[in-house]
Formats: sequence, C-alpha cells, structure tokens
Amino acid sequence: MDQIKIGKFIASCRKEQGMTQAVLAEKLGISDRAVSKWETGKSMPDAGIMLELCDFLKINVNELLSGERIMAESYDKRAEENLLAMKREIEEKNKQMLKMEYWIVLPAVFSGLVLVFVASFVSMPVWLRAVLPAFALVIIFAAAFVAVGIEQKAGYYACKNCGHRYVPTYWQVNLAQHAGRTRYMKCPACGKRSWQRKVLTKED
Repeated sequence: MDQIKIGKFIASCRKEQGMTQAVLAEKLGISDRAVSKWETGKSMPDAGIMLELCDFLKINVNELLSGERIMAESYDKRAEENLLAMKREIEEKNKQMLKMEYWIVLPAVFSGLVLVFVASFVSMPVWLRAVLPAFALVIIFAAAFVAVGIEQKAGYYACKNCGHRYVPTYWQVNLAQHAGRTRYMKCPACGKRSWQRKVLTKED
C-alpha cells in the first residue's frame, strides 16, 4: 500500500469534512501528532480505529486503503487487492519480528558464555566468580522470555491433525516442549496434542 497516497487522501477527506487535524484527533481520542503522521505517510491508522476514522471521513475502508474514491463497478477488485496487500504486509511484519528474535537471543547467549568463560579462567575474588555465572543465567533467561513473547505474537501455529491455525497464549508457548519454532501443544479446534509448526499467515 502507498502510505504517501493514503496520507494525502486522509488529509483531503478531512478538509472536505471541514475538520482540522486537532478536531479529527479529538473525535478519535488520539493525538493530533498521530493524524499528522498519517497524512505525511509516516504511519498508518491502527486497524482498531479504521472504521471510526472512515465514518468521520465519509469513506469506506477499501477507499482508505486505496487512497482514493472507488467507483462501484471496480469495488470488488480493489477490495481483493487491498486484502492481499494487507496480508503481504502482515506476513512481512511477522518475518521481521521473528528475525528480531534471533537478534535478541544470540547476543544474550554469547554474552552469557563470555561471562562464564571469564568466571572460569580469569583470576578474581570467589564472590565475583559466583556472581558472574548467575548474572549470565539472568541475561539468557530474560532474553528467552522476550524471544518467546515475540514468537508467540508473530504469525500462527498450525495443528498437524486438523490444520487449524491459531495464536496460543504466551504461557502455552513458553511451557510447551519445542524443537526450534515447532511446539507440542493442544489444538483449541480439535482438542488433540501435536507438534505444531509456526506459520506466518492465517491461511495459505
């Protein structure tokens, strides 16, 4: 989606309705800085307020995501294009989040190993030799908890038995047996336990 085009369209529709950025922001319960970022193409409205925004601007969601008014005869085609574009953006965002998981875990593990190595081979007081490995464990466990949270939110898990894709709770993911990003969990749809792989989209 073209955020610059969408931003200009939001600004145009806002002006058509005789509203300032501050007035629109107040109606939506957000800051006028957020509206300004939309209109300059720096960000997009959150999905949770899109319908309300469209209502105030007298447009529909497909027109908002297209950045222009849509004629009735081309509405279905544009709706499909917008859904595909949103699906691609969600998939890309999930990919970036999963990459971030590695950037959190790998440095934490490396730092922890360095601290353990230092504690094992460098001359130092006994109390410090005990503290360093403990601190290393804290770093690794903290990184692991954050990484699991990222993995849980990015994408879905696919049940091996029925194919249902869903987002489990943080603790379901955290406490499950796992091999990489495949976890042994109970599917909420069929109720069976299986090794469920991480997928990026709700459906293929």
